[in-house]
Amino acid sequence: MQNDKHSIPSTPQEANIYWQLFASFFKIGAFTFGGGWAMISIIEREIVDKHKWIERDDFLDLLAVAQSLPGILAVNISTAVGDKLRGIKGSAIASIGTILPSFLIILAIAIFLTPDVIKGNRIISSIFMGIRPAVVALIVAPVITSAKAAKLTLKTVWIPLIVALMISIDVGFISNPILYIFLGAAGGWLYLVWSNRRLKSKP
Repeated sequence: MQNDKHSIPSTPQEANIYWQLFASFFKIGAFTFGGGWAMISIIEREIVDKHKWIERDDFLDLLAVAQSLPGILAVNISTAVGDKLRGIKGSAIASIGTILPSFLIILAIAIFLTPDVIKGNRIISSIFMGIRPAVVALIVAPVITSAKAAKLTLKTVWIPLIVALMISIDVGFISNPILYIFLGAAGGWLYLVWSNRRLKSKP
């Protein structure tokens, strides 16, 4: 199957693609704790492994774009996936599916629970204490997957390590992630120019 927004055939099996998009991202939004990074491994499993809507390399490209854009990572990537499958309508449905669970849960908490009730409830506190280690695993898993897919070697692994170190050091503009987004883009473009010139110079 060709993975673009015009490639999914209008067969009975694919007639409810919009519902599948909404249901998949609703499930992702409802059962993910820890923010956008914790969602990545679940999104990858759902759209790449289970539904096979896009290839893994395409997913990693969309992830890179979603990280570079302003806004919430989970919403950015759901919008990008929905657009790739079904254009603007698909991106809107995927985004709504991602946002809706959090909106409903926060609304319910605001209505029925107060901060004092949450802090004073040992059961709720224990549940969140148990969730924290799982969130760490959900964040680490996509980092390892992305590193493998990016084909990092001993020659290139120093780049993400140095960037992570510089961002973690709070030294003004040097620790600003935006700086490294632009540096990475510039470095990739310069490498492309250098590679093309090298190919042209070969006999």
